[in-house]
Amino acid sequence: METLYLDVFSGLSGDMFLGALLDLGVDFATLERELAKLGVAGYHLHAERKTKAGIAGVWFNVHLETEHSHSHDHAHGHLEHDHAESRDFRQIQELIHRSALSDWVQDKAVAVFRRVAEAEGKIHGQPPEQVHFHEVGAVDSIVDIVGACLALELLGRPRVLASAVVDGTGWVKCAHGLLPVPAPATLEILAARGIALTQCEERHELVTPTGAALLAEFAESFGPMRGLAVTRIGYGIGTRDNQTCPNVLRACLGAAATEVAPPVGGWETDTIAVLETNLDDLNPEILGHFVETALAAGALDVFHTPIQMKKSRPGVLLTVLCAPDDADQFTAMILRETSTFGVRRATAERRKLQREFKTVATPHGPVTVKLGRLDGNVVQAAPEFESCRQLAERSGVPLKTIYEAAIQASRS
Repeated sequence: METLYLDVFSGLSGDMFLGALLDLGVDFATLERELAKLGVAGYHLHAERKTKAGIAGVWFNVHLETEHSHSHDHAHGHLEHDHAESRDFRQIQELIHRSALSDWVQDKAVAVFRRVAEAEGKIHGQPPEQVHFHEVGAVDSIVDIVGACLALELLGRPRVLASAVVDGTGWVKCAHGLLPVPAPATLEILAARGIALTQCEERHELVTPTGAALLAEFAESFGPMRGLAVTRIGYGIGTRDNQTCPNVLRACLGAAATEVAPPVGGWETDTIAVLETNLDDLNPEILGHFVETALAAGALDVFHTPIQMKKSRPGVLLTVLCAPDDADQFTAMILRETSTFGVRRATAERRKLQREFKTVATPHGPVTVKLGRLDGNVVQAAPEFESCRQLAERSGVPLKTIYEAAIQASRS
């Protein structure tokens, strides 16, 4: 299986995602023909080569035929279209499932929309099924989301990884008025998946709800590129002239080092840094704050273990697991944020199950589950807490029951 690495240094939107995958080699005519299976009229597609900040790539655009001219740039502002047709999640779901698209594309497109619906529902205090979309209910956004899923299928359904997620600052205009960046829906979508977000000085929206939902649904992990033998590079071109970074999405396709020579056990392999220090004089509240801060900064895991120190003093062993390239950053954080005078550092090899996220149907509603595969077989299934919690609140069913139903559904 090939690996697709999304370098989202300038954020992500549906149109930039499609532009990058077209630049990687997805056939435009095939994409257009497959999208016609949706049965949605009133638009036509444009894809052309453009240059942004000296970088050549593909600019993708959905042109609505009701307008004389229309340029939608979802990565850089929720456009409030007068023509936007308001649809609720149930209607969008029915539209997709009525189509002749493949089962995989239908399931993934609905799953992406579900993430947006759950976020909007939480913000507005409504069940996801009753959430009415404005920007995301418009024809161009439906084409973006379904088109993104189609493009991944046409690319061979590669494993998807991504860089750390960066958004701008300021305000964005949408159907509900002016909202702060990150937009509330974007932040909710990333938070539900546990994706860390860093803001930069660019005073524009860089990550849209559509972009956030695509990342949350497809990206397995977030961080620097590691061990990827890149064979093709594509660029999705945006329309803004940013002040701090080129308005492009870079997509790299290749084979991960662990996939070139897969181990006999069928698992994945990587290397991590293990940072440790002994503490016996740190306020527990500061320790708790450090754990939250390190995890938000991108640590793979942070934990502390009770130990006995010199003179029988009780203490804790603080451990931070992180990518080797991030070891210096987290070492400095430990030295700065705790009372220690030194940090031990080692590297360790990990053996991991191949991971994927899947939305399963339970008697109480849909739940997102993380699956772990070994030699292609599912050996672990872990329901996502936020997805279960939200469903438990909406349905009035105990959280434990939701968990059990999700695990059962993942095995069927």
